[in-house]
Amino acid sequence: MTFTTTSKELSEVLVNMNRVINSKNVLPILADIVFTVEGDTLSLKASDSEVMLMADVPLTEASGEGSFAVNAKNIMEAVKNLPENPLTFSINKEDTAVKVDYFSGEFTLPIDNPTEFPVMPTMNAEEVVSFNIYEGVLQENIARTVFATADDELRPVMNGIFFDLTTEHLAIVASDGHQLVRNKVLDVKAMEDTKTGSFILPKKAANILKNILHKGAEETAVTFDSRQLTIVAPTFAMQARLIEGRYPNYNSVIPQNNPNIVMVDRTTLIAALRRVAPFANDSSQLVRVHVENSTLQLDTEDYDFSKTATERMTCEYNSTPMSIGFKGTKTMEILSNMNSTEIEIQLADPNRAALIIPAEQPEGQDILMLQMPMLIN
Repeated sequence: MTFTTTSKELSEVLVNMNRVINSKNVLPILADIVFTVEGDTLSLKASDSEVMLMADVPLTEASGEGSFAVNAKNIMEAVKNLPENPLTFSINKEDTAVKVDYFSGEFTLPIDNPTEFPVMPTMNAEEVVSFNIYEGVLQENIARTVFATADDELRPVMNGIFFDLTTEHLAIVASDGHQLVRNKVLDVKAMEDTKTGSFILPKKAANILKNILHKGAEETAVTFDSRQLTIVAPTFAMQARLIEGRYPNYNSVIPQNNPNIVMVDRTTLIAALRRVAPFANDSSQLVRVHVENSTLQLDTEDYDFSKTATERMTCEYNSTPMSIGFKGTKTMEILSNMNSTEIEIQLADPNRAALIIPAEQPEGQDILMLQMPMLIN
């Protein structure tokens, strides 16, 4: 069997495949990428037994069909340093290595038997729920949400992104108990009550999708049951095991009446937080936020090392003066994952959660972020 493709197209796919593979694997075959030639298409497949990524690479020439497995790190290192030019792979059934020829040389790599590669289980047809979403919308919502997932061994359901498909919208939610992100995609909804459903996408699969999804308007098909997810995008397909368990009722923790509203420039607030953050206590990262009239003031202090800092900026605020404490690093994370020029901070009192909302919502979406307050001494 021989086939020819270009180093650029192959390298781009290999980089994505290597995002799936762990540095240490229980099964040696999981360190490999499976190459399969059928007709004029080369299909690549990589897995860590929890996530499987599949993509196709077009071939300029092909003779024969078959499959083999090759170490992912070795093939990526060999291909990524080559300039854009044709690569010709040659292999016979009795061979234990694949030979690759290019314009100025050649290299060989050992191959493994692909029959040992794991197979993802099939879905339960009675449980299957599906929806379509634009690739760019899915990418930006995962990127906007994944930072808020937890690393909690006792509550594994918090370690992923919760997708909740209802007859009104698709809600995409993440929380670590201190902050919460809830995105609504208003254009994606279940047509009937019987077609609603929800799933928890693990953090690793979410980060892979964040990096390989394109910011385009091509449709992506999402299909899931109680244990598994399949995503078919224009350039790849992914299967992933889901986190099993019941996600907490996120709507119950979102306050419905925060009457004190602060309007402030987002980038100005981020810059100010970055300047005062080094003066906060290393363990608490507490930032005191005081709003009064048209001024927002940030204060940090670390009395153990005699450090203090204060920043003031203009804002829109016409309610009762208020002081509230936040963890500065978490606030910067929230603000950095918004795109709006101005943000609206909705407050009730210093002991209740604050809502942070973009002043201008993206078309067809509703973004809300929540941060729990900290005690001010």
